[in-house]
Amino acid sequence: MSSLLFFLAMRTGIFAEERFLGRLLDHWSADGEEFTRVKLPHLLVVALVAFVLMRLLRLITFHMTRAAERHSTTPAHIAQVKTVAGVVRTTGLAIIWLIAGLQFLDAVGVNLAPLLASAGIAGIALGLAAQNIVKDVLNGILILIEDQFNVGDTVRLAGLSGVVTAMTLRKTTVRDADGTLYIVPNSQITTVANLSVGYSLATVNVSVDFSANPDQVLEQLKGIAMEIRSSDEFRDLFIADPQILGVDAIKGSELIFPVLFKTLPTKQYAPVREFRRRVRLALEEHHLLPGDPNRIFNSFMDQTARERNQSSSEAAPEHDPTLLKPVDGSPFGGE
Repeated sequence: MSSLLFFLAMRTGIFAEERFLGRLLDHWSADGEEFTRVKLPHLLVVALVAFVLMRLLRLITFHMTRAAERHSTTPAHIAQVKTVAGVVRTTGLAIIWLIAGLQFLDAVGVNLAPLLASAGIAGIALGLAAQNIVKDVLNGILILIEDQFNVGDTVRLAGLSGVVTAMTLRKTTVRDADGTLYIVPNSQITTVANLSVGYSLATVNVSVDFSANPDQVLEQLKGIAMEIRSSDEFRDLFIADPQILGVDAIKGSELIFPVLFKTLPTKQYAPVREFRRRVRLALEEHHLLPGDPNRIFNSFMDQTARERNQSSSEAAPEHDPTLLKPVDGSPFGGE
């Protein structure tokens, strides 16, 4: 009843039907009625469809990832599926929001024809001005298609090394060993070194003093390497037995023995550290000196010098007249 009285009061005075404000109030009422009757249901349907599509997109990408984790046998394939799922989800959400925004603008009465025409011209201008962004997207598509790397891989790209934490069509995010996060545009990725594919090789150069017996050193190094190879802690990391390559170089008083480890990708660090620790203990146990290129080995030199001095003393005559000291003074004197 109070609402009716308020409406009747509004229709008098300056809000009368024949007055300007009255006519304006009538138009607003008609527009509100039309919006509530026609456009509001359309906007509600657009919002509902957009919400359903977003939930469906997230559900599909989630099941893609779960299916890969459940049925895939290689970590590389799981990483590839996660990367593709992330790119599809991000791109799909952007498309859904764009279409829903255009539908909202059309529902509220915005003429989309000039907007789309302007967007086309602006797109051409942006395409010419922002060529790097176009290159980023194209290179990102090629990286995904060619499976150059995936999320979780350890890579070297654009002069940076680290683990790929995220990837889109425009950029790749890499975190290095000290925790620094790098964002690399895909157009700057020209050469990729993927350290997480296939296997990893690590070479440890063991340096021993020249006085050591090479055969005994080889036997000790082989025993240490095979102990690590067969241990419960590192057995599953190796692809092949360690290789002892023999004496690779001699530098001064230093013998260098390279030892080659072949392990799963990026799993070589722990066996190498354990091998170095055991080599250090073995050198001390067998009283062997580590190699030093600046140390002088004198055993052979001392023996040769002694033999040379001995032979020269035996060959020298007991009395050499040429070594007599000349007589001082006058030969005619009394001295």
